[in-house]
Amino acid sequence: MVGSFAKLADHRKSNLLSSMETFPTRLSVNVNKIATLRNARGGSVPCPIGAAEHLQRWGADGITVHPRPDARHITYDDVRALRPVVHTEFNIEGYPSEDFIQLVLDVRPDQVTLVPDPPDALTSNAGWDTLAHGDLLRPVLARFREVGIRTSLFIETDAARIRAAANLGADRIELYTEAFAVAHAQGDPSAATPFAAAAKVAHEAGLGVNAGHDLNLDNLADFALAVHPLEEVSIGHALISDALYLGLQNTVGQYKEALRPKA
Repeated sequence: MVGSFAKLADHRKSNLLSSMETFPTRLSVNVNKIATLRNARGGSVPCPIGAAEHLQRWGADGITVHPRPDARHITYDDVRALRPVVHTEFNIEGYPSEDFIQLVLDVRPDQVTLVPDPPDALTSNAGWDTLAHGDLLRPVLARFREVGIRTSLFIETDAARIRAAANLGADRIELYTEAFAVAHAQGDPSAATPFAAAAKVAHEAGLGVNAGHDLNLDNLADFALAVHPLEEVSIGHALISDALYLGLQNTVGQYKEALRPKA
């Protein structure tokens, strides 16, 4: 733990202005945890809508939200309030229940990321089995495509499931990166290898590649260096946690710096 704090202290020394650059891999910040803190006390502070405005001003390339049925963090009202203030990319994640589908159709985000979470899930913990759930996913993807919303499926590194995502009509996949984060923390030099292979399969199938879950300042640069193509990473819990020590503006800058292409 001491080593992690030392790394955070080192990160403070970087130039904040670098956060305003745009790199091939874009940073979408998930603001769910800001809403969690607000809801713990009640009222409107801290405000996820105001946070989204600041995050974009400080270099975030997009804003992600994941409203859940129990409204324990981001609410459907928050999602609607965010739409007019998100001028970068707005990404809504969620399980494709009928009320979620209607929310997305009403709000018209730039991207919708479908996840297979049951209603009581604490956090996303698995990717879609696109081979088994094609009958569920295909018509939902088509509904979003008809109104011009880019679609992404949260998925693991299995090649057959990735190809099936393309066949179902998805535009992108989001690689579920918990396994990478665990292996990287254990010092496994091949932690990113299956994800690099998965990104190649996706690219060959005509899919864009996003990634998210447990990416942080300790592992993000290594992941971005190894996995190509990589259009976007979505990060919330780790980034907001780091911001407690580094400040939110500085933290955005450090995550953007981790995505800087290496010479």
